[in-house]
Amino acid sequence: MKNLDWSSLGFGYLKTDYNVRCYYRNGKWGELEVSSEETVTLHMGATCLHYGQEAFEGLKAYRGKDGKIRLFRVEENAKRMIRSAEGVVMAPVPEELFIKAVKKAVELNKDFVPPYESGASLYIRPLLLGLGAQVGVKPAPEYLFIVFVSPVGPYFKEGFKPTPMAIMRGYDRAAPLGTGTIKVGGNYAAGMVPTVLAHEKGYSACLFLDAKEKKYIDECGPANFFGIKDNTYITPESTSILPSITNKSLMQLAEDLGLKVERRHVPEEELATFEEAGACGTAAVISPILRVDDLDEHKTYQISKDGKPGPICEKLYNKLRGIQYGDEPDTHGWVTLLD
Repeated sequence: MKNLDWSSLGFGYLKTDYNVRCYYRNGKWGELEVSSEETVTLHMGATCLHYGQEAFEGLKAYRGKDGKIRLFRVEENAKRMIRSAEGVVMAPVPEELFIKAVKKAVELNKDFVPPYESGASLYIRPLLLGLGAQVGVKPAPEYLFIVFVSPVGPYFKEGFKPTPMAIMRGYDRAAPLGTGTIKVGGNYAAGMVPTVLAHEKGYSACLFLDAKEKKYIDECGPANFFGIKDNTYITPESTSILPSITNKSLMQLAEDLGLKVERRHVPEEELATFEEAGACGTAAVISPILRVDDLDEHKTYQISKDGKPGPICEKLYNKLRGIQYGDEPDTHGWVTLLD
């Protein structure tokens, strides 16, 4: 294992030894290649640069108390990248190839998987790019699939602690029938301005409303939203939300804990009724919400009354992390153990 100050890692890029690459040419995927090069050579006419033919994923590897390395629901990431590729007319990476590349990238960089209880993990970034010289708006003739990794600390520097979020009605993250349901870079570019503004105003994230009516909660930029009330886990249903694998897992765990689960439209006003709420995703797992300020309507929805995570958020967080690190039984078959 590398001699790094694991506990001080932020959520950023740290150079590792290798990445894994694979090219799609002449209508088929080639063999996996191992590279120590951190850069990519692209033609200036590549479709990923001009027309957004690009998709990516994010998942993590965890080192358990037993020293073994675990991947969490890697098959779900493979399936989601296929949906993303199809959504912007790229050659999809077959599930088997995706999983093989992820495993190889982690195994080649296993010395960078942080130790158990360090608070850090190995972030895995699969990336799919459209290559080839194009000037017209049409799909690329070639594609490059890359998997690189980086050890990371918590996404939110506050860790598992409630933070304030802001609603800013002058911005949309994604159109109702656009690319919001797939994981492409354009969605994040659209949310960049309000996210930066939210950070400047002291908020951890921007909570987006639906783009069509500005009535319903959509998501928190890089994470899904959920609320807890009356022993029910409630998360928004929308045609512009990226289906979070973490949220999908939390819905199952909520059921396991005896909660009802509802996936439906969530009116903004319902924020006033939630006993707990959070943002969830691979990077943060769960980031509990302290309060939500609607900056345009001058409303404040106080979620956490004492500044601490709620009991159900805490149970869900500990249960999910326990499964990821091998401390809780993997009753749903979510974990892939690496040799």
